[in-house]
This record gives sequence, structure tokens and C-alpha cells, in this order.
Amino acid sequence: MANDSGLLPRKVAVFTLFALVVTTVWVGGHLYMIDRLVTDPGLGGATALLATVAFAVLGTLVVLQPLAERYLPLHLARLVIWPASVWIGFAFFFAVALGVSEVLVGVLGAAFAGGNDPQGAAATRAALVTIAALTAGGVALVGGLRPPSLTRNEIRLERWPRELDGFRIVQISDIHIGAMLDRRFAATITARVNALAPDLVVVTGDLVDGTVKHLAHEVEPFRALRAAHGVYFVTGNHDYYSGADPWLEVVRGLGMRPLRNERVEINANGAVFDLAGVDDHRGYLFGPGHGEDVARALAGRDPGRAVVLLAHDPSTFKAAAPLGVDLQISGHTHGGQIWPFGYLVRLAVKFVAGHYRRGDAQLFVSRGTGYWGPPMRLAAPAEIAEIVLRAPDVAHGAGAEQAARA
Repeated sequence: MANDSGLLPRKVAVFTLFALVVTTVWVGGHLYMIDRLVTDPGLGGATALLATVAFAVLGTLVVLQPLAERYLPLHLARLVIWPASVWIGFAFFFAVALGVSEVLVGVLGAAFAGGNDPQGAAATRAALVTIAALTAGGVALVGGLRPPSLTRNEIRLERWPRELDGFRIVQISDIHIGAMLDRRFAATITARVNALAPDLVVVTGDLVDGTVKHLAHEVEPFRALRAAHGVYFVTGNHDYYSGADPWLEVVRGLGMRPLRNERVEINANGAVFDLAGVDDHRGYLFGPGHGEDVARALAGRDPGRAVVLLAHDPSTFKAAAPLGVDLQISGHTHGGQIWPFGYLVRLAVKFVAGHYRRGDAQLFVSRGTGYWGPPMRLAAPAEIAEIVLRAPDVAHGAGAEQAARA
């Protein structure tokens, strides 16, 4: 009991320290941007005041965003969350552009710093940084707000039954229904998925960002999802952050079948395959009864039968590949979402987007159907993925992993 009583204060202390560090970096970053983009170029009068106030207000909105999400009704929270989230994205591009300019100053020295006219050089530098950041941010914003593309991916599996050649699984993943992507987005995605008339629909985690209390109404359109052989769901890390147990009940009520370290047999056209699913890779952090268990999901199955595994985190593939999984379908990475984050994601997760193979085991990683954080995507467009499974002894002209219509 003593250990339990000491756990909460430690968690509070760690969270407080983390919040202080993040806030300090965020405030310091904004002071740095004001220094480089307002003070150094010698802006004065109303222009300097307006720019400084804009940086201060936008930076403050980001700090207030978690409070708005927690305590305000959704329609009011959006008034804070939308500009705050957009600014996080633009602030990133300002930071990158300023970082590049600092490197140029360090490499080129006085020549880049302006020689006898340092203020003029600072003004030119500020203008170039601003143009670059606003351009990149604008392109990313358009990419984030654009509807997800439809991709068609043909994957040949060595054990796939000939009778099921051409079996179509439609995957939606990382939808992140919340304050920014609401029930209108859910309804649009549902209509587009149903229009494909899939054999199977799989939702590979991160359905929501928020509690059942705030978002149950927003996910209601998913009740209309239809597929010949059912709609299946596995948890993602954000589903856990949002309260996995109550959300699992909601998901069941929507007509989706959660697969929690278990498998089901899918019978079609006189053939059968196993569909398995596991909890999120880090679900064990949220208490007993949660967490990925691939061995349990595959226990007792016919080893000669093809198996498709649903796992939110592609890192699960390391455990699944040696256990005879034919295909794992995952999400989680968003394909990096905003270039060049894909390179950073690869440091933690080797499998970022697309089709991978390890021996006879294969993996498909979706770039995600929604977005998280800034409503931006750069060089990593959102997708609804149609996965067409092919038997090894049936000839087809199409290759694997083809991009289809937008």
C-alpha cells in the first residue's frame, strides 16, 4: 500500500517536470523567433507590435490547448484547438528555416551576415525565412486538408487460397476523430469505404483523440460501415490515451468486432483464412489485461492456413514474422506526416509506409486516413488503402502496391 501511495506523487512530479521543460522550450523558441524576425531586422512601430502580439497570442493558444480539450465543450474548444494546431505546424517550418539560416551564417560568416549592413542582411534573412516557412506550411496545410487518396495495393501471399484470389480488404487507420476531424469526416470516410464494396474492412487503431463523453456522437457515422465478411478493429496508442475500455464498448456498439490478442476464421468461397488482431504494442502500460500478445492471438491455429494479423504498430512485425504470419496490416506512423519527420520516425520504427517483406512474412503500413497535431501533410498523403490479396499460382498483369485513383 505504501508503494501505491508513493506512485501518484512521483507521476505528478514527472509530469510537472516534463510540462515545465516543454513550456520553457516553447516560450524560448518564440522569443528566439521574435528576436530573429522582428528585432534583428529593425522592424518598428505598428508592424513590430503586430508581429510580436501575433507570436505571443499564437504561442499562448498552444499552451491553452490541453485545457480547452479537457474543460471546454467541443464547439468552444475548437476555437482554441484549430488555430493552435495550425500554428504548431507553421512554427515547425519557421524553426527549420531559421535553423538553416543559422547554419548559413555559421558557414559563410560575415558574407552572409551582411558586412557593413548587418541590419539590412537581417531584414533579408527574415524575409527569406518567412517566405520559406509560409510557403512550406501552406503546401502542407493544403495537403493535410485534402481528402485521403484511395490506394490499391496487390499483395501475393504464398499460402493464400486460390478460391480467395482477389479478396479485397479495405484498411482505414489513424483516423483521429476529435476536435478537428469530426463526424462529417467520419461520414465521408464511411461512404467512400462502402462505395468500394469490400470483402472485409479493418480499422487498425487510433480511431479517436478524446473521451467517450466528448466524442461518442462524432464516431456514430462509422455504424454504417459495411463489408461482406465484417468490420474489425484493433486498438492504437491514442485509443489508450483516450480510455481504451470505454471506447472498446463503443466500438462494439458501432458494429465493429475488436480483436484483442485473438483470432477469427473467415470463411468465403469455400475457403478459409485466419484473421488475428492484437492490442497496441504499448498497451501493457495501461494496466493488467492490456497489451500486445501475438503468441496468444495465434495459439491453436492450423499452421497450414493463411493468417492476416492486424496490429496498430508496425513494430509488432518483429515478433509476428517468425510466428508464421503471412501478412500484417498496420498504421501508426502516418508515413511521417510532415517531411522530414519520416526520417525521424525511421529511427524508432523501421517500417514507415508501404509494403515490406521478411522471409515469407509481409507487412503493409498505411500512411493513415486522418492526421494528428497540425492539420498538415507534406510528402506523406493520407490514404484509404484497398489491399487485394492474390494467390501464388494465379497469373495477373498488375504488380504489388499500386497507387490508384485519388
